Amino acid sequence: MNIQDYKDLYVFIEHEENKIHEASLELLGEARRLKEDRPSLNYQVVAVLLGEVSEDLLFELAARGADETVYLHHKKLNEYSTLHYTHLLHQMIEERKPDIFLIPATVLGRDLAPRLAARCDTGLTADATKLEFDPENPDSSLLYVTRPAFGGNLFGTIINETKRPQMTTIRPGVMDKMQRNTALTGKVSMQDVSLDGLKDPVSILEVLKKDHMAVDIAKADILISGGRGVGDRFDLLRECADMIGAEVAGSRAAVDEGRIEKDYQVGQTGKTVKPKVYIACGISGAVQHLAGMEKSDYIIAINKDPDAPIFQVANIGLVGNALEILPLLTKEIRNYRERPS
Repeated sequence: MNIQDYKDLYVFIEHEENKIHEASLELLGEARRLKEDRPSLNYQVVAVLLGEVSEDLLFELAARGADETVYLHHKKLNEYSTLHYTHLLHQMIEERKPDIFLIPATVLGRDLAPRLAARCDTGLTADATKLEFDPENPDSSLLYVTRPAFGGNLFGTIINETKRPQMTTIRPGVMDKMQRNTALTGKVSMQDVSLDGLKDPVSILEVLKKDHMAVDIAKADILISGGRGVGDRFDLLRECADMIGAEVAGSRAAVDEGRIEKDYQVGQTGKTVKPKVYIACGISGAVQHLAGMEKSDYIIAINKDPDAPIFQVANIGLVGNALEILPLLTKEIRNYRERPS
């Protein structure tokens, strides 16, 4: 393998019902940032798309940072198949030789990435939270990938010096999307692919759609999150949330105790969130939880322990019992809203 033959930043694009997954848009933005941070490489950002989509979606990829879109076209690829995706992406990698391949750490991405990395005989850094080029060498394309380790108590930086592509999955919610720019135009390299001879032993019998009315806390502007210190009084959080148009979330401890569903868990083993306001109630601030919310614009923490780690990242810290403070906060908000204008 001649590493010098490999170049450019490739991003796997996950889509459903002709909509791009938010995590893929985040990776396009991150790839664009990496490209601009290392102009000496003269790298392009290349989106990789499998299936059948509209022209509008292809234009959207360009507006979000893709210099080129590799479009592997086949209608059956709209339904994910580990075998089909691995085979076709491996072929594409053999032909085009990407230096870096970014995959969102979604359910699909976590299934695809290790299989693809093994097929390519390269390493895979999973669940990354930070990417940067070698800070010691301004002309190097060596990617420094940081991810949580030892249950989130430490962060490790991993490099792949001898294999290509440099492949990593990135947690949804930790990277920033690029602002949409319709002035950007991207090249589309479309290829009609054949699935002949690729008999997948796995058959999809039925696709069950998740309730679209369910709230995605990763998209909420305001979150009120409860931990072990709230106990079973999540009704107090919901009452306050209703007053300010917020959504309710919880820590892993609250989920483990059955106080709130897993879909609403914030943290390393839950969802990464970046709301405008994050209110942490009765949450001590374990590293695993901080990893999921520390990029919030404004953090308010309520905890009885003045030495709780959550106060180290909070913009405002209230030392006290959340069960006593929350009703007072709700009352003040209600009184403010009922004042005559």
